[in-house]
Amino acid sequence: MSTNRRFDVAVLPGDGIGLEVMEPAVEVLKAVQAKVGGFELSFSEHECGAGLYAKTGDALPPDLVEKVGAADAMLVGAMGLPNVRYPDGREITPQVDLREIFGLYGGVRPAKALKGVPPVLADPRAADIDFVLIRESTEGLFVGRKKAERIGNEIARDTMEITRKTSEKLFHFSFQLAQQRKAKGKPGRLTCVDKANVLGSTAFFRQIFDEVGEQYPDVERDYGYIDAVAMNFVKKPWAYDVLVTENMFGDILSDLAAGLIGGLGFAPSADIGDRQAVFQPCHGTAPDIMGQGKANPTATILSAAMMLDWLGETHDLQACRDAADIIDKAVADSFATGRLKSFELGGADGTRAIADAILERIG
Repeated sequence: MSTNRRFDVAVLPGDGIGLEVMEPAVEVLKAVQAKVGGFELSFSEHECGAGLYAKTGDALPPDLVEKVGAADAMLVGAMGLPNVRYPDGREITPQVDLREIFGLYGGVRPAKALKGVPPVLADPRAADIDFVLIRESTEGLFVGRKKAERIGNEIARDTMEITRKTSEKLFHFSFQLAQQRKAKGKPGRLTCVDKANVLGSTAFFRQIFDEVGEQYPDVERDYGYIDAVAMNFVKKPWAYDVLVTENMFGDILSDLAAGLIGGLGFAPSADIGDRQAVFQPCHGTAPDIMGQGKANPTATILSAAMMLDWLGETHDLQACRDAADIIDKAVADSFATGRLKSFELGGADGTRAIADAILERIG
């Protein structure tokens, strides 16, 4: 384990509102670095995404991959625009390419309710939603996204692929995260989400889950079919602690999870591999509000906090962990007053107002 104190952060603002919410996230990182001390962040910004593709025909050039791969972490904004597409009709998604290029199998999607954000569910227990969905981010149904089979104009076929090598890494990662949550007073229970009653590929996924689970007797494990879990996210999401699932299932469930806590503007994420990691808000580029100052920067700021926490864990540096905790608390305290209300919640607080409230509490 490295004990570096200086970290190079590759910043890829992306497209649309990604450009607008990245600036305050970097401001927050600089503010908390100055407050805590004990580590140093340097930022290098790189153009990437649909805008770059429109200009050059390449959304993620090889030399850029080399540069960002050499950084200690990647902080990425939303990418893609609906009117900029590949010849086959797919949108530009270099964030997905990054996951595959660097083997970022551990897609961490936390869902934690913030006090002061109007609840989506009527049940008062929804105020305490706090679970983590782990989405395998490199294979599953996404593995065939660049090689869909077309038979004339009659049939299109995609492929679901589950490998033992990636699944074992994913499950070790997931059980260890459940252990960490248990140590902090959470249930420490891990739920495997699959469709093992129908799809042989996810039956294999569950088999490997059980094999790896035998090495973690302190972690309770259970199971849920994807359709049942989707229903329970709406009926009783507080029943879950940590969940792990296939790529496409995780893509769908993570958006549903975000809806439970106020929307994608409050949903951070991380995609973590053996060496590299990307930190990015779950929301899209929202071209309907771009350039209007309405974008909610919370998800990007919370993703930046996840980056600091990962750097702290990876390099055994408590200062980074402390800085992440300060950001999380500043965000929670800012919304807890009930006076801060973003546009997607029907309020009038935009990018600058939300960022300033969080920066004020960092001090």
